[in-house]
Amino acid sequence: MPKDTALMPETLTLANARLILPEGEMLGRMTITGGEIVEIAGGSSVPAGAVDCGGDIVAPGLVELHTDNLERHLRPRPSAHWPTKPAIAAHDAELAACGITTVYDAIRVGSIEGAGGVGWSRYARDLADVLLVMRAAGALKISHHIHLRAEICSETLIAELDQFGPDDRVGIMSLMDHTPGQRQFADIGQYRTYMMGKHGLSEAVFNEHVTTRQALGEKVRAPHEAAAVAAAQRLGAVLASHDDTLVEHVACSARFGVALAEFPTTRAAAQACRDNGIAVMMGAPNLVRGGSHSGNVAAADLAAAGLLDILSSDYVPSALLYGAVMLGEIWGDLARAMATVTAAPAHAAGLVDRGRLAEGMRADVIRFKLTDGVPVLRGVWSAGARVA
Repeated sequence: MPKDTALMPETLTLANARLILPEGEMLGRMTITGGEIVEIAGGSSVPAGAVDCGGDIVAPGLVELHTDNLERHLRPRPSAHWPTKPAIAAHDAELAACGITTVYDAIRVGSIEGAGGVGWSRYARDLADVLLVMRAAGALKISHHIHLRAEICSETLIAELDQFGPDDRVGIMSLMDHTPGQRQFADIGQYRTYMMGKHGLSEAVFNEHVTTRQALGEKVRAPHEAAAVAAAQRLGAVLASHDDTLVEHVACSARFGVALAEFPTTRAAAQACRDNGIAVMMGAPNLVRGGSHSGNVAAADLAAAGLLDILSSDYVPSALLYGAVMLGEIWGDLARAMATVTAAPAHAAGLVDRGRLAEGMRADVIRFKLTDGVPVLRGVWSAGARVA
């Protein structure tokens, strides 16, 4: 372990570093005091008491707007449920170790009860309560906010939304419609492979599942969308769409006041988002793997077309920083690429105190080097405190 990973002093200066600034890169130093960036200066000099970064990259801490990682810790196997507090603690530590210093934890609202192995049980309110208590107690390393994933095709969405209020730190509300045969699951063949593989369904059970879910979606779509949009306004949350596929989907999103499009599945939808002033977010795993696991548009293709604004780690926390580095290679501009995981998501979520290395900003900072194109983290600070 590097010598400079000892307990951080009250004031920390990272010197001789490749600083990723809003206006581009600069060789220089940055000083943190009391959880805030207090000075940025150019040059390779290393003042007494400063950490010599040896040319390592120093950038803002990563801002994650949509991750399923907490759910993975809560349910590490399909039939294994993990205790909530240790699951949250493990999730928090994993994100910190990946350079993520602000996270919007995606929590589903909207359940289908009594549906056997393919139903969704209620859990949002109880999980949010534990998460907020742990945050208030200072038990978490990084900054946690709530992202409610409003499952449109469900039975209990309105009742579950009513359980949340303005004090719950709900920063994002996304409209998720997983009705088979549209959006992410437009290809029923892909959906069959996914559902039968994950849940071990027979062909007959799968066909019945599709029929009942499609009927439910048609019944509840309009009232549930209206309820979710109203709840976002009541909670002061940014409204996001999910898996827009058609230009018509984007037009509907624009009418609702959507500001962020999560994972549009086609280039046409991404272009329509751009035309409507809606920020486009794509999954970093899509970029790292070279394409979508669901057969949708490749993030790299949208990046090359200038239609990608924000990256999300989605289901692989370590993909966020690596994806940004890959974008830097595609664009030939690491500073622009890093903005997709720092400044751009912070702006989309309405956070004005982080996402940029600038004097007066919150000291969420990462230090890393590149080894054969792979980012290797050397340090992570959240509000000035060393967390990884």
